[in-house]
Amino acid sequence: MTRPPQLGRELIRFEGVSKAYRMGENEFLALNQVDLSIRANDYVAIVGPSGSGKSTLMNIVGCLDVPSAGRYALGGRDVAGMDEGELAHERNRSVGFVFQSFNLLPRVSALANVMQPLVYRFMPRRERQQRASEALARVGLSERAHHLPSQLSGGQRQRVAIARALVTEPAILLGDEPTGNLDSQTTVEIMALFDALHAEGHTLILVTHEQDIADHCARSIRLVDGRIVEDCRQERSHAHA
Repeated sequence: MTRPPQLGRELIRFEGVSKAYRMGENEFLALNQVDLSIRANDYVAIVGPSGSGKSTLMNIVGCLDVPSAGRYALGGRDVAGMDEGELAHERNRSVGFVFQSFNLLPRVSALANVMQPLVYRFMPRRERQQRASEALARVGLSERAHHLPSQLSGGQRQRVAIARALVTEPAILLGDEPTGNLDSQTTVEIMALFDALHAEGHTLILVTHEQDIADHCARSIRLVDGRIVEDCRQERSHAHA
């Protein structure tokens, strides 16, 4: 059995992070004074019931939203004060997203979908194609590069989404219920791919409500009512291996 990568430098630091939303006359506290540190090469599950704050936490980690209070540092840079342009740059540079619903462009090929995040890098088209082809090869889909999403299975579509997340060489791979739309056998295959990426040294954060997915990760962070109630390292389950 291969040893997991050693944890590296701190990538994510939350200090007293809260996030409030207004709902009519009322204010709803989605995150409440959260302290958190995640280091490079970690493999983290964010778990909790619906409404616990998982999605809000993920949105802040991924620079899709900013805290109402507290400090969030990503790679040592303070995110809370960034404007929308700076947040977009940080998302494109530091975070790769994998969504439950794949979020692929339906009318273009797998290769073109994977190339999409590189458009904002202003690199030559040939270089974008090369990088996207390499990312598809990493997820075992070279032979499907010119297929449309509608011509791919659910598992293949999620592999395209993972390749798209990897193509920018992000510091963090962030999955939002990444196996939520997949059958059990395809889930096994996607988790094996995540394991391989972690073994290569990638930092993975998976938001999930499925306990067997959480058990698969090296660390489990449980949220209830916007607070972290449990943060533990765990023996990894090999039910999916």
